Amino acid sequence: MSRLFEKYKKEIVPQLLHDFNYKNVHQVPALQKIVINMGVKEGVQDIKILDQLTEEVALITGQRPIITRAKKAISNFKIRKGNPVGLKVTLRRKRMYEFFDRLVSIAMPRIKDFRGVSPNSFDEYGNYSMGVSEQIIFPEVDYDKVKKVQGMDITFVTSSNKKEETRKLLEYLGMPFRKK
Repeated sequence: MSRLFEKYKKEIVPQLLHDFNYKNVHQVPALQKIVINMGVKEGVQDIKILDQLTEEVALITGQRPIITRAKKAISNFKIRKGNPVGLKVTLRRKRMYEFFDRLVSIAMPRIKDFRGVSPNSFDEYGNYSMGVSEQIIFPEVDYDKVKKVQGMDITFVTSSNKKEETRKLLEYLGMPFRKK
């Protein structure tokens, strides 16, 4: 069992039960999945960059990403229908908690001038999205072998439909929110 999942079961669930006056444990919000998305516009011209980024995302997440392809042709960007334009990984269960733990405790402190993540990035369904500008903040990526520094979007999908519940859950899990 993951260290963070154990903390969730033993400490966070009772705390959320008390904070929101739930009558049942099943009402407590939970992290359902983490989706990591990386748009790679150079994947059209040079497939080697896409292959390199695929290996790096696989190292970071512990799961091989799928290559997303263009649904429509866009002539201004020289993209044809079916061209590779990005990478996507959906993490669940054990890998999700391990990735979250590494993101919060190891990768985020390595970000230069980091003051916390934005508290305003919640959608109307209670999910939280954030962006990371460089993949090199993760210690699994060898800085010398990186051909292209690339950012990624990370979305935390929860079982809650309310922003306040999701924020408390992520706070208790260790997400460093910036003070308003």
